[in-house]
This record gives sequence, C-alpha cells and structure tokens, in this order.
Amino acid sequence: MSTPYLRPGDKIALVCASSTVPEERLRSAVAAVKALGLDPVVYPTCYYVNRHGNFAATDAQRAKDVMDAFLDPAIRGVLSIRGGYGAGRLLPMLDLDAMAATGKFFSGYSDVTALHIPLNNRGLTTWHTVMPSTEYYQEIDSFTMEELRWAIFGGGPKVLPYPDGWAAETLVPGVGEGRLVGGNLSLVAAGLGTPWEIETAGRILFLEDVEEEPYRIDGMLTHLRNAGKLDACAGVVLGYWTDCVPSDDKPTLSLDEVIVELLGGLKCPVLKHIPCGHSLPSVALPLGARVRLDAGKKTLEVLE
Repeated sequence: MSTPYLRPGDKIALVCASSTVPEERLRSAVAAVKALGLDPVVYPTCYYVNRHGNFAATDAQRAKDVMDAFLDPAIRGVLSIRGGYGAGRLLPMLDLDAMAATGKFFSGYSDVTALHIPLNNRGLTTWHTVMPSTEYYQEIDSFTMEELRWAIFGGGPKVLPYPDGWAAETLVPGVGEGRLVGGNLSLVAAGLGTPWEIETAGRILFLEDVEEEPYRIDGMLTHLRNAGKLDACAGVVLGYWTDCVPSDDKPTLSLDEVIVELLGGLKCPVLKHIPCGHSLPSVALPLGARVRLDAGKKTLEVLE
C-alpha cells in the first residue's frame, strides 16, 4: 500500500494506546498539532481524568479509541500523542485488517511499535516520528520538525538526511533493499512467538531503545538471532540507544561490544548511529515503505 500523506486542514485523531498523557502537556500538544496546519480531534484516552493505573485508560477504552479513529471516515490520519507502555495489551481487541485497509496515515514510536508491526505486516506504511506530548508540545530543533512535516505532508522519495556534523557508522558494508520494519527493540522482541510478530525476511530492520542495560539489549538481540529474524534480514539499521548504560559496577560488555559481537558477523549490511529514536534530533522513518540501505556509503534511501 502506498505511503499515506495528509494535507493542511485535514482532521487528525489524537489517541493514546499506552501510558497516561501528562495533564499539563495536553493543551500545548494540541496547539502544536494545530500549528502544523492540521485539525486535531482529541480522543478520550488523551485526557488524564480517564487514566487507569499507569495507562491512559482501560484496555477497552484505548482499543475503542484506536478503532474509532481509524474507522471514522472524517478522520484522515491518526497521531499517537505519546508512547510509554500498554499498546501490546490491545492487540487481541483490534481489527487490524480493517485498520490497515483504511490506508490512513499513522505515526508514533516507542511503545507504538506494537501497533506498527502488525499494520506493516498487513501492507500499511506507518510512520516512526516524534510525538506531540513527548517532544513537540514544546519547541524542538528545526531538523526534527522538518522531518515531521515531510512525513505528514509527503515530500516523496529521498535519501534520509543527517543533521550537520552527524557521523553514522558502518558496521557491515554492503547494499540491501527491502521494506523497512522495526522500531523499539523491546517491543520487537516481545512480539516474537505471537500472532503479531515481526516479519524480517527480505526486509531492512530498524532498531533502537531507551533505558535498557547492555545485558538486556544482549538478551533481546540474542532472542532475535535465535529466532532466525536477523539472518533473514536484507539489512539492519540502528538508531539511538538512549541511556542504555549499566546500572552498577559489575563486569559487563559495553553496548558497542554487544552490538559488534551479535551483529558484526551478519551477512547483510549493518549501519549504526542514525539519528532516530528516544533522542533529538530525529529523522522520520516510513515503516513498511521500500528503502535501499548502502551501509558503506552510510545512506538510507526511501524509494517510495
């Protein structure tokens, strides 16, 4: 399915499939979406009063908001207002086939990976972008905002840019082409063995994470390797590993050592340190779209 884009003035749903939206950020988040030229419709899960423990609302309410937003013909796209935890609890309650069939724009990252994966498996291109109540409820860097506008309004195929002075790193040289999939490593690994697990065969796999110790990243990458998901890839792209440091002074491999030992021997190209994930600045990634990775040249080109 072709990459969906929006136009200025389109109605767009703000929903939360995961953790509670900070009450003090909602008004600024809505204003930021309006400043992009969109007409935001705020769904119940965005309101702090509807919280259920650490979740934005009950599982039933969160699933209802997601389904209602996708199936309402007046809504042209769906923005995840934040991530956190909990989207995976909704998967048995969602009609993912119906959601994908709408062809609607959908964006977010982090815990939202739990929704990206099954929608990408069904042919819908979705967007890994910054989110209104996580980043751009306040002023952020112009590079990231330009990438967000490109994702929303459609700048077409391009080689993904780097901020001035940025240095991506080649781990395994080579060229690979395929559909871009993935997102947050924790969510990718958690989905293995379920009906919603990621499909990596012939695809370019993107991974990033936040606040995970090196041994935890080691375990999740090992799980992906042992499940055959890494050998099947056409390429691997690694983003930010934000605050992924040991919590004590016990002996441990460094994060770089973990990555080199588990990914350095792959037979597909591997590119690391692209600006995407739980830090800024950040590129926008069209998950499900066809891309071309040239790890030697340190480029990731969106082909559609």
